Amino acid sequence: MASLIPTLLRCMFQRHSALMRIGYMEHQARRTGATPSGELCYIEVMRPVRISGVRKLRGLKNISWLTARQLNRLADALTMNRVEKRGIIFDEKHSPESAYVLLSGVARITCRNRKGDRALVIMVAPGMIPGFPPPVAGISYNFRCEAVTECQIGAVDLATFIEIALGIASTDFKRMAASYSGRWDLVQLRCANFMSCTLEERVALILLELADNFGVPDRLGVRLTVPARHKDLAELVGASRPRVTEYLALLERDHMIIREGRQLIVRRERLESFLAQGHSSANRRYLEETLAS
Repeated sequence: MASLIPTLLRCMFQRHSALMRIGYMEHQARRTGATPSGELCYIEVMRPVRISGVRKLRGLKNISWLTARQLNRLADALTMNRVEKRGIIFDEKHSPESAYVLLSGVARITCRNRKGDRALVIMVAPGMIPGFPPPVAGISYNFRCEAVTECQIGAVDLATFIEIALGIASTDFKRMAASYSGRWDLVQLRCANFMSCTLEERVALILLELADNFGVPDRLGVRLTVPARHKDLAELVGASRPRVTEYLALLERDHMIIREGRQLIVRRERLESFLAQGHSSANRRYLEETLAS
């Protein structure tokens, strides 16, 4: 049981890493799911049906730690819907007491940036979809989970999911999660430049994140199964598209990534080595400045 709790926390609070990027989103993302009056427009979904067995759940990475018995119970509890491309899966008004599992397709989480434009913060691979961050007084991000491709979604009451996964009441889990994780999301909201990373380092971090979520092994590295569009990468790192294009060219020149047509191959070891060297240099500079002062 003890080993399962941190894993579930990572699934439910992956959302916090997105908060590090929100302050940098300066460019307009394509608006989706809005009527001329600005009201949300939900895609009509199929009549809910039940999943039979665990076949569709067993291969989902971030809930693979559940036992066969737990997966069977979850499969019986999930209500299935199909959401069309660009449809809204859920938003802040409809998500608090539900857990959502992306069974197939690609989704994304967006929010309103400082200019009021909707911008991308997380690309979501099949698995449990991260919940939205707790509200912050005086700040409204209007988070929304949207379908990038046609998606098959399973929804379950959050209390039921927590009972299946941990055997405890959802209120107890929320209290424990609040104590365990604290409010690091508030700290991340105040952080600048991805914890003082350079733009090149931020691009490298995003590429590693995409490789983890959407990568398949390749003889040259990790091949991304989704297009790495410069516009999307720019939104994720909070920079202009031309600057991201410039740094991608530098990473390609240094053989940290490889292009094959429209596909991108990430060379994890080289990117990780580059990031390690950057942080080591930053620590040395900080130590030298401290000693000199």
